[in-house]
Amino acid sequence: MSTAAHAVDRAASVPKRRSYWGGVLRRIGRDPVTMLSAGVLLLIFAAAVFAPWIAPADPYKASMLRRLLPIGSEGFALGTDELGRDMISRLMYGGRLSLVMGVLPVLLAFAIGTSVGLFAGYVGGRLNMVIMRVLDVFYAFPSVLLAVAVSGALGPGMSNSLIALTLVFVPQICRVAESVTTQVRRLDYVDAARMSGAGAASIIRVHVLGNVLGPVFVYATGLVSVCMILASGLSFLGLGVKPPEPEWGLMLNTLRSAIYVNPWVAALPGAMIFATSIAFNLLADGVRSAMDIRR
Repeated sequence: MSTAAHAVDRAASVPKRRSYWGGVLRRIGRDPVTMLSAGVLLLIFAAAVFAPWIAPADPYKASMLRRLLPIGSEGFALGTDELGRDMISRLMYGGRLSLVMGVLPVLLAFAIGTSVGLFAGYVGGRLNMVIMRVLDVFYAFPSVLLAVAVSGALGPGMSNSLIALTLVFVPQICRVAESVTTQVRRLDYVDAARMSGAGAASIIRVHVLGNVLGPVFVYATGLVSVCMILASGLSFLGLGVKPPEPEWGLMLNTLRSAIYVNPWVAALPGAMIFATSIAFNLLADGVRSAMDIRR
């Protein structure tokens, strides 16, 4: 057999190297709990996005003649609320605001917190200490108390709630980003890049950012469920979305008086908050487990 044939045989016998992210996706695909959670979230997102086309009724149309109809009523599969509005339509449209209030503050906090954490972790020294101690002032307060205090100071409204929730999660994400950056900047290949003359911006972009984004993103994914609960709590207290807009937390507040008359209908917004939060938590846990390099 020729030398070329031997080389071909050796190349064929060498197993193909699998990429890290390809392995992560394969492990996620094999996890039934994670896939089920992703499917539930996909259905909820689809119902919210396509609500104007698939909702069976106008979510704002009220009728006192059909108020608080029970689940299974003719023409109203999930009943009606305290003003006679269709619950299915209200829940679909309410998912739009609830998901925005749950996801957008975390995305904003992810961008701000990761940037500040990267800078503080890479620079180190006294500047790191000053930045982290300032953020620890916010981090020391419970999330619920800080969200209520900031939202109450700014006033009720969706935009002010978004600002309050973003401020709640920036210190938490920043601390994770700073911790990971501090570990990565001490690795040998970062020192080699620094000694080769690479600038700080280039080192952060090429060598540090890719190692930091993964853990911080997984952590931020787990915060979405917390953010949804906090946003619903603000709306429940009258500090978030204002009536007559459908939002799950606000719907819980307006249906409080009906809990003794029609408890199943009154519990529907809470069930949606619970299901969405659990799905986000399980999805974050599945992604975190799939990204574990030791597996």
